[in-house]
Amino acid sequence: MHENSRSDVYAAAGVDITAGYRAVELMKQHIARTMTPGVCSDVGGFGGLFELDLEGISKPVLVSGTDGVGTKLKIAFLMDKHDTVGIDCVAMCVNDIICCGAKPLFFLDYIACGKNYPEKIADIVSGICEGCVQSGAALIGGETAEMPGFYPIDEYDLAGYCTGVVDKSRIIDNRKMKAGDLIIALPSSGVHSNGFSLVRKVFDAEHADLKTPMEELGGRSLGETLLEPTRIYVKPVLALLEKVEVKGISHITGGGFYENIPRSIPAGLGARIDRSRIKVLPVFDLLAKTGNISERDMFNTFNMGVGMSIIVSPEEAEEALRILEENGEQPYLIGEIISSDEPITIV
Repeated sequence: MHENSRSDVYAAAGVDITAGYRAVELMKQHIARTMTPGVCSDVGGFGGLFELDLEGISKPVLVSGTDGVGTKLKIAFLMDKHDTVGIDCVAMCVNDIICCGAKPLFFLDYIACGKNYPEKIADIVSGICEGCVQSGAALIGGETAEMPGFYPIDEYDLAGYCTGVVDKSRIIDNRKMKAGDLIIALPSSGVHSNGFSLVRKVFDAEHADLKTPMEELGGRSLGETLLEPTRIYVKPVLALLEKVEVKGISHITGGGFYENIPRSIPAGLGARIDRSRIKVLPVFDLLAKTGNISERDMFNTFNMGVGMSIIVSPEEAEEALRILEENGEQPYLIGEIISSDEPITIV
């Protein structure tokens, strides 16, 4: 397979071209799961081709997002588990563009590593493909860069890019938001993919016992809990948008509540969050206790159990909750929009 392109001198410098070909062969079975009708190209070309289906869309607007997994990857290295971080990579991109109302169309990944171990790369891509399946996006391209001397041989970095589409008339903006609108929470699965520099410091991850079950975490190990992949909210939110006027959506990522919820709220209005309603996950209680972190800093860094917030009118709140429940979510109300110069208050 591609033996004519083998370079002994390049291999001596630390780059095995044939390992790249082997990785592509191993990942093809996973990529096939993501194929959608718009895909016009096979894996291995110079560009990924996608044909837009604009039926029912009068003024199409393309929406793009890009992100990585961050230092959560360090936990994957320590656990030697690589088949879930790809879900995180997709989630961080598609959860962002759904905040505009965009349906994800396709995804591309970039993996940079110190040494290309084909089986490991295929594991990473299997997670990416699972994320694409969960969000309805096709994986139409990517790049694996072997970079000896730049990355340690057992480490890698992972980033992704997605494009979606939304009719211009259905882009979610906040112009109709007003005091009295209600804020719905969609639960997170854990820390998701943000704040891991602090997580690793608090737990001293490089020296911690990551594999022993912990009573504080419901019998799960610390490593297993921290690697729990980011939830993907695309399909439930798309179902909601078909039936309810959504006035704002926030993906709760780095910066927690204080940074992200105000991003969907116009000047002159603020979010009033009822702290007693937040269903904080055990991992955040353990983080706060172990690191002696104040509650405000916790809400300013982590999602605290809320991965996404959605703002609707009080008249449509019950319907919104019903639709989200029918689509696999466990939504609940956490607050309301008020007239305020403070973007957010948690009381």
